[in-house]
Amino acid sequence: MGEDEWARQRREAADVHADMLRRRQRAEHERAAALLREFAAVARDRLPAERLRVRGYGGRGSATSNVTGWYLRSDRSAGMSTDGEFYVLTAPLGLRDRLTGIALEPAAPPMVLGAGGKDGESLDLPVALERLLPGWRGPADEPDAGRPPATP
Repeated sequence: MGEDEWARQRREAADVHADMLRRRQRAEHERAAALLREFAAVARDRLPAERLRVRGYGGRGSATSNVTGWYLRSDRSAGMSTDGEFYVLTAPLGLRDRLTGIALEPAAPPMVLGAGGKDGESLDLPVALERLLPGWRGPADEPDAGRPPATP
């Protein structure tokens, strides 16, 4: 096998790998989006929403946003709207943003918030939602629902 043939095969393999990764990420985002929409439908009636704030990079100031919803992380770096859209709540903020507010655009939601961060900084999306509104799915959706309690 010549060098050109080897390079061509490596490029093809890399393209296939990249395509598979894109498909996995798209499927993850779709699962997370469905979960957020499901949560929002329940939470709108049971959990008070608030206007989300955006923090500047490096903790440099904050600004109000055009989004009403809930914070998904205790550090308030991610949130969701009452419609179930996901938002990253950190951005480069200028003086005007701090004074007049900032218009946010929804982002593709992950199934793990803070993935790739330091240990202890990542949080599974279902866990974040359960922390916001414990039991929001109800007992029928829990894995052990309907089973009699174990006897010793």
